Amino acid sequence: MMAAAEPGRKLYRVVVVSLGLLCILQAALNISLRLALYHSYSTSYNTLKRNLSDCDNKTLDLEASFKTLTEERDELKKKLTDCVHDQQRWKYFSGSFYYISSNMKTWNESRTDCLQRWADLVVVNSEEEQEFINQYRKTMWIGLTDSEREGTWKWVDGTPLTTSFWHSGEPNNTNKSEDCVETKFRDKNSWNDAVCGNRNSWICEKKMFL
Repeated sequence: MMAAAEPGRKLYRVVVVSLGLLCILQAALNISLRLALYHSYSTSYNTLKRNLSDCDNKTLDLEASFKTLTEERDELKKKLTDCVHDQQRWKYFSGSFYYISSNMKTWNESRTDCLQRWADLVVVNSEEEQEFINQYRKTMWIGLTDSEREGTWKWVDGTPLTTSFWHSGEPNNTNKSEDCVETKFRDKNSWNDAVCGNRNSWICEKKMFL
């Protein structure tokens, strides 16, 4: 009886061990599948996260570019408007273009403004030119000064004063500091020597060389 039962026990043990191994293999397979799925999910999630981050960055870049383009457009529109208005203030007379300012500056600031416009403060060479200036009925700086040497009046182009339109009693150099000339439009003879630091309108002249 003992001899007959021995093969049965061995078979039972083999079956039990086999089932145990199968359970272990199944557990290992389940763990491997879970790890694989987790790795795949993690990779997909990270890829999606990177894509979303890239998309957000591109969106921000597009918004920044759009803002920059909008600002550049607005600046160009402003410059175009300023250019149109600026061109409207230039007047032609007898071979020159004249710019009549719309605000007030010192004599030196006025000249700087003219130079930036590729012009200079007006040099008055004739009675007709003086009458042309007076029609704007403004007190304006012109390009005449004796700042280098008191009493020696020179135009901004370096030429000495020959034809003048001083108002009666001028120049009088009140307070010993009136070195720049303004025209006051009262009549043909309307020049007055004034303190260069006073603020006036001004007139630029740009000669046309044909």
